[in-house]
Amino acid sequence: MKNRFLALFSTNKENWHAKEQTNYETNALLILRIFVSLLMVRHGFPKLEKLMGSEDIKFYNFLGLGPSISLALCVLGEFVAPIFIILGFRARLAAGLVMFTMAVAAYGAHSGDPIDEKELSMVYMVLFAYMMYAGPGKISLDHWLFKQTGA
Repeated sequence: MKNRFLALFSTNKENWHAKEQTNYETNALLILRIFVSLLMVRHGFPKLEKLMGSEDIKFYNFLGLGPSISLALCVLGEFVAPIFIILGFRARLAAGLVMFTMAVAAYGAHSGDPIDEKELSMVYMVLFAYMMYAGPGKISLDHWLFKQTGA
């Protein structure tokens, strides 16, 4: 487990996931990575507009950091990190950020809501957890830059 965590930050040539990846697996990771991340960007863009706007920010106050900082962290997790995932650059780290953001959304911001309200956050959390585990695949900047399936 420690090695997998350290792989998030490593540029080591040794890959801890699959040494040989089939074309089907490579294509499936690419499609999943792009499709799910584009959907997440769609959720993050209105928050980016809200952050850049001139109106008072009313947002979930994560760990008492204040609504503005909490919203900025949410924009990082829902807009910036998915763009990194689409490109396949530091995709595992970016997927971890999105996964954490979705965990905060499901179990923090929507903690008192019925399951119907937090269901989508939980689905995204699991999908990005898988992306964090699987890595970006061979069709990615990580593979091109570091010559490995995941980085």
